[in-house]
Amino acid sequence: MVITISRQYGAGGSDVARRVAAALGWSVVDNELIEQVAQRAGIPMAEVAERDERAPGFVERLTRTLAAATPELFPPAEGTVAELDEATLVRITENVVGEMAGRGRVVLVGRAAPAVLGQQEDALHVKLVAPRPFRIHAASLRLGMDPAEVVKIVDDTDAMRARYHREYYNRDWADPLNYHMVLNTGALGLAGAAEVIVARAGTLGWR
Repeated sequence: MVITISRQYGAGGSDVARRVAAALGWSVVDNELIEQVAQRAGIPMAEVAERDERAPGFVERLTRTLAAATPELFPPAEGTVAELDEATLVRITENVVGEMAGRGRVVLVGRAAPAVLGQQEDALHVKLVAPRPFRIHAASLRLGMDPAEVVKIVDDTDAMRARYHREYYNRDWADPLNYHMVLNTGALGLAGAAEVIVARAGTLGWR
């Protein structure tokens, strides 16, 4: 049993995931996974502040992070981790997502999990959306920046997520048919969206 949460930037994916996991008594796999692995790999936490998996310049750091956590997936390179192209990183990320999902009773945030786990029957795929002004405001509060300064971050992050799904999975990230539920956190609120997901999990007998 696994719940995946895809999200527009600023729609509250991490917050909703934590609420859902807490209500169900499940674990949540979000940026915490990358942060924990980063600690093991010796990467400063400040560098992991670029939280989105597609953030510019983050691919190289994430490559080294995952390599330190899962060395069996990387060939040795005279004591150093070889630089990998993005396609190889995608494969490694898929392995990590599959491993986390295999444990069951987990809420997975991002990482193209709906595409990676598309054939898994006991999975609930959710997409969180919200009006752009709502997301810009939420992002400005979280980042501590002026709303005008976060507009580009919001738009660029969503564009990169869409490109990632299109390029590697031939999927339209915005297509609601790729998800079981599409919830508007601007209308429902974060708590409301979490309640809808938990209720559906209960209907499926997952509580």
